[in-house]
Amino acid sequence: MLKGFIAGLISLFLNPFTYAGKHIDGFFSGKAIYSDTADKRIDSVSASTAQVNDTKQQFRNLYMSTVSSEQGNYQQLNPMAVSFVDDYVEKFGAKIEGIKETGRPYLDMMENILEEHGLPAELKYLALIESNLNSNARSGVGAVGPWQFMPATARNMGLKVGNKIDERKDVYKSTHAASKYLTQLFGIYGDWLLVIAAYNGGAGKVNSAIKKSGSRDFWTLQSYLPTESKNHVKKFIATHYLLEGGKGGITTVTKDEARNVSSSSTVTLTADELANSKTQSISGRYNSLIIARHLIMDISEFNKMNPDFDKSIASGNAYQLRLPNGKMEMFLAKKPEILNESMHLLLNGTASSSL
Repeated sequence: MLKGFIAGLISLFLNPFTYAGKHIDGFFSGKAIYSDTADKRIDSVSASTAQVNDTKQQFRNLYMSTVSSEQGNYQQLNPMAVSFVDDYVEKFGAKIEGIKETGRPYLDMMENILEEHGLPAELKYLALIESNLNSNARSGVGAVGPWQFMPATARNMGLKVGNKIDERKDVYKSTHAASKYLTQLFGIYGDWLLVIAAYNGGAGKVNSAIKKSGSRDFWTLQSYLPTESKNHVKKFIATHYLLEGGKGGITTVTKDEARNVSSSSTVTLTADELANSKTQSISGRYNSLIIARHLIMDISEFNKMNPDFDKSIASGNAYQLRLPNGKMEMFLAKKPEILNESMHLLLNGTASSSL
């Protein structure tokens, strides 16, 4: 497993290194290692032994405890991910942190766009493991750009792909397209680990693994996924922990793990949050991501005010929706449109064209 992990960890760069079409000389030097997914390169890690040991020990400590985040307390690492994350930090931790710093403008842009679509901001790390933020990255099977879109998927998400224009290389436009695709996949699975697996290998591979395993739990069905897709999910988890200061989140746990945490933990709103928010009883198959996108509201903030929203709505119960004052007015004004898009996502498994 260690060989497969090291072989498939991170897309590798040519020197000079390219971020969104801009060359950055001298970022890497040394012998390159090739990935198992595409013709991309990254140089071998040169972190000091002391740094590696310290970081690795920190990640071992993560497994022993839990951490509090805005979205709840999440088990630090699933036992089946511990050795993978251990090796990831030891071999590539220093370089990944360097990529984060050098690529910060692009990560910030991606974060803003993801939040605009009501998605967790941490999904920006998916682009990092897909392409290392290289807008000119091209895989051996024809995936291109920072989000590594195949031509057909890119066109379906509204991007122009041709000989003269290839918007897959446009960081801004491709991030909007990736947000639409991630929203679509989440509408199908409701589980971010399965979404990431499907983003890498296609929904067909994930659906086949679900059927063969009889489970929708990633850690149960992973052996039925292609090795590349299985490791892709673990790369994302490891990158999230590394770059979020050892914190897990809604995108690093299964749907059931997120539910268990949500049902066992109490989210306390501050006095200001309570005073500056309103409640409204709603019923109907609304979707939290669609609401958050329309209200230009971070999904973590929405979930904090409305725990177990999707689960309660799916069971047919009325829900006491809580939103900041201004956002509630916006919701009431857009209510029919939001419900229509939520139903479209539910019935068709895809977001409507207005997304």
